[in-house]
Amino acid sequence: MVKAWYMDNDSSDQRLEHHRNPPEFLSLEDLYKKTGVEYFSINVNTYKSDGVLDKIKKDRGYTYEDEIACSKECLPNYEEKIKSFYEEHLHTDEEIRLVLDGSGYFDVRDGKDQWIRIAVSAGDMIIIPSGIYHRFTLDTNNFIRAKRFFIGEPVWLPYNRPADNMPCRKEYLEKQEKGFVTAH
Repeated sequence: MVKAWYMDNDSSDQRLEHHRNPPEFLSLEDLYKKTGVEYFSINVNTYKSDGVLDKIKKDRGYTYEDEIACSKECLPNYEEKIKSFYEEHLHTDEEIRLVLDGSGYFDVRDGKDQWIRIAVSAGDMIIIPSGIYHRFTLDTNNFIRAKRFFIGEPVWLPYNRPADNMPCRKEYLEKQEKGFVTAH
């Protein structure tokens, strides 16, 4: 089950947990209210046949999917890729990840520009809204395998911060100010 907490400002190894002292955890409800990040629990042993993932894909219009594995052994230019994933950026489309194996962290910014760390592992599916500043890193296990979902052809262009004038960023900030409305 996913966990989320406010991060400290320590810039040492990005793969560590980086809790504040004392730790400040967030519930899934608070994570959604503050950021619009949605969470689904998916059974990785039965998702191909139980219909849960199929319903989410149908309801949200996901028509394309692929799978990515991140580790030193299976990702070309590993060090370079991991650094690029950890650059603060946004996308014009939502980012959907279902973790099948391994673990890692998605970091997202709240309305006060503070980092919230989201620890994901097998069975965690998160949907990061378009326009939110975020980043990804592996944890100390150095491995994750995940499905990626897209509406239509995959568009995975990161726009590094600052990108405040992009329409998706402005739309995200409007939604954040008004309050997020759940899709499920």
